[in-house]
Amino acid sequence: MTQLPISYARPLALTTGADSERLMRRARLLAWGGNLWHVVEFAIAVGAGVAAGSIALIGFGLDSLVEVAAGTVIVWLFTGRRLADSERAERRAQQLIGASFYLLAAYIAVEAARDLIAGAHPEASWVGIGLAAVTAPTMPFLARAKQRIGRKLGSSATVSEGAQNMLCAYLSVALLIGLGANAVFGLWWADPVAALVIAAVAVREGRQSWRGDACGCCAPPSA
Repeated sequence: MTQLPISYARPLALTTGADSERLMRRARLLAWGGNLWHVVEFAIAVGAGVAAGSIALIGFGLDSLVEVAAGTVIVWLFTGRRLADSERAERRAQQLIGASFYLLAAYIAVEAARDLIAGAHPEASWVGIGLAAVTAPTMPFLARAKQRIGRKLGSSATVSEGAQNMLCAYLSVALLIGLGANAVFGLWWADPVAALVIAAVAVREGRQSWRGDACGCCAPPSA
């Protein structure tokens, strides 16, 4: 699979005092705000996916649920005693996010393969097309804000979560193409193929998050 064009910068040195507290509050607010949107996204995508028999839409909705889990991990990371053991908490956060992506990829791959083999023809979903059309251009703003805060805090988990939001935008484009091809041209197989793209990206992100190198920025800056 072609590498998605996402670049990562090294995080800055961890800030201290009032600036650090302010940045952590922003990180939590961004996580909660993103979670609110992803819950709405999950409900719309899964509901429309079940109605249309679209595994691509269902997979996209479940990806949103993983995004909620990732955002919750960030809130957990910057709360209570995890702050006193940031390195260990960061590693645990990365592994929790990675495991979520592995589970998502396995489910989508099985369902998409079954639909391709059975020749299942999903119905057109204009609701799903509308959702993808809204998500694709808006999600990068949230992603960049999270990555900017994460780099200032020196938090690879926060940068990684922002990267996952950016991938959500790429997945929205794949979903839009798959649903559009089915709705306009009757290419039923475009739906499970789009789902397999989502599964492949989920595996990639799960592997990198589990290894702790999802942002390519964890190494200390060179002298």
